[in-house]
Amino acid sequence: MPASVFGHWRKSLLSGAMTAVLAAGAVVSASPASAAPQLQEVMLVGNNWEGTADVIKSTGDFAKIGRINLIPDKRDRLREIYLDPIRLAFFLGIRYTVGEGHDQFVDDMYTTPDGSAIVVSRPSFADVASIDTATGKLKWRFRVSGFRSDHMAVSPDGNRVAVSASTGNVVHVLDINTGRELGSFATGDKPHENVFTRDGKIWNMSIGEVNNDFDAPWQDFLKGDRRITIADAETYKRVKIIDMRDRLDAFGQKKMSDAVRPVAFTPDESKLYFQVSFFNGFFEYDVAADKITRMKTLPKNPATSDDRTTFVNDSRHHGMAMNPEGTKLCVAGTMDDYATVVDRATLQEGPLVPAAKPYWATVSGDGKACVISESAADQVTAIDFATGQKITSVPVGDHPQRVRLARLPVGWTGPSGG
Repeated sequence: MPASVFGHWRKSLLSGAMTAVLAAGAVVSASPASAAPQLQEVMLVGNNWEGTADVIKSTGDFAKIGRINLIPDKRDRLREIYLDPIRLAFFLGIRYTVGEGHDQFVDDMYTTPDGSAIVVSRPSFADVASIDTATGKLKWRFRVSGFRSDHMAVSPDGNRVAVSASTGNVVHVLDINTGRELGSFATGDKPHENVFTRDGKIWNMSIGEVNNDFDAPWQDFLKGDRRITIADAETYKRVKIIDMRDRLDAFGQKKMSDAVRPVAFTPDESKLYFQVSFFNGFFEYDVAADKITRMKTLPKNPATSDDRTTFVNDSRHHGMAMNPEGTKLCVAGTMDDYATVVDRATLQEGPLVPAAKPYWATVSGDGKACVISESAADQVTAIDFATGQKITSVPVGDHPQRVRLARLPVGWTGPSGG
């Protein structure tokens, strides 16, 4: 999560009855006049191949608190899919391409402002679902355009969620409490990450066709329409398109892919740091000047093949997070099996922390650590922003990917019904 959105999110995710957000991990008490529950800050770890989320502490020892099943309606969904030949073809296609032989049940997730539900994008079910955190039951469900849902983002006030429909080439914006669609906007091919910015915009990064093996630079034209689409967060009208192909060419990187992957904004949102397909590193982009200003190449793992067709979904490195001060970047070196903290001023990387296919990076509740998901080791690992050293690892479920800060009722350890 970009540092600026991180800060807004932490201040505004609670319901209107809450009066303040306290320090990380602290309990927030409702006023006597409200019926809102007391909430605690936690982290959600989405176990993509398993269909569950582990809930861990957002700071300190990151100990596990509980687990929730995010596909309680699995039998109903599979029945629908197997009765529809077209949906079944896409379902199996997801399994044997981006799913690496597994169904994708949990991509992204956030809690509602009152902590009563977890809203989750479920790629193989092509939907967004709301799961009651008290009972574990389905509250509402929204079918996205096309046949696969992907990354999400939550608005600064916590009341809206934007989700990428990766085969529909559209971003849906939903009321997080009811699932009602508030608006949508068209994107490039395979919309991926979404970010709400504090100037009232939604940024979407489309990554193109990552499922084919036309991965050589000369075959780049076969990867589809890859661009950043910026939409107004109130009207959902597109206000700007950024084609990084032109910016990369101007920077002297004509052979570099222009498929923008995870990103991180500086706290003032003047700079954007972004990863691209196939590259072991990242770029710095000046938003006002509309140009790339710096490039950082990170070390390669000698054991990692340079054969691009072996990179999972074209992403050699996938996952970035910036500390709240905007001085450090945490980078997940997915195919190179490490994570590292980079000094933003000098772009010098710190120690390479060994990690098994790290797939995401998130800032801890107190802002002191970067938490990465090790998808090949079924654990999350916390890394100290100050030293770049590993703090601890916590076992989770099958193939963890997205990790998000969230709020759940105090004393929550899991649904009463599951």
